[in-house]
Amino acid sequence: MARATPSNPWTKPAGRPIAGKPVPRPNRSADVQAYIPEMVKGLGLTMKHFFKNTKEMVLGQKPDPVLDSLQPGVTTISYPEEKRPYPERFRGIHRLTLREDNSPRCVACLCCSTACPAQCISIEPAEYPEGDRRHGYERYPGSFVIDELRCVFCGYCVEACPVDAIRMDTGLHAVPYDSREQFIYKRDLLMTLADRSGSRLTANRRHEPGDPTHPGLTREHADH
Repeated sequence: MARATPSNPWTKPAGRPIAGKPVPRPNRSADVQAYIPEMVKGLGLTMKHFFKNTKEMVLGQKPDPVLDSLQPGVTTISYPEEKRPYPERFRGIHRLTLREDNSPRCVACLCCSTACPAQCISIEPAEYPEGDRRHGYERYPGSFVIDELRCVFCGYCVEACPVDAIRMDTGLHAVPYDSREQFIYKRDLLMTLADRSGSRLTANRRHEPGDPTHPGLTREHADH
């Protein structure tokens, strides 16, 4: 015959002695039960740190968030007013370098878009107009677009460029925009960005055809 189970399984069976020593309930006074003194102590500690941190920020005594990150006080980085220092080889957002005449150095060879593993670069080549000395043998980017959201910042585009036209030495990262369209960097915007020194040129100066230092042949000196 099956044994009947109690209706409430959590109740102790009648007649079974209680094992162990009972712990008496602590005697809490009315002020302890109301938690008011402890709330006042907590608010006092909060206001103490509030006024101390406010004074340090107003007087410029705030600890350095990088060098003094373990010191007491506000050590958070208030971006964008404060920025963590990046290493020299930090890969920031892209830029297009310029020639001395402020024209893009890019020759629209599509090497960067071909080497890009994320396929975030789109280029539409265009021809220089008639009368330009680069007409017929060199192109320029009529459209140059980089999707910074798809970019993995691997630097392959910089390594693949044969004329050092694209670089990632701005020392900047994409700011937190509120729409995807703002992360689409086009040619005109990329040409306005500069490196950390403020230059939009490049340290690896290209020897243009027609220059005395150009090692190759030009259209005027070729045998055809």
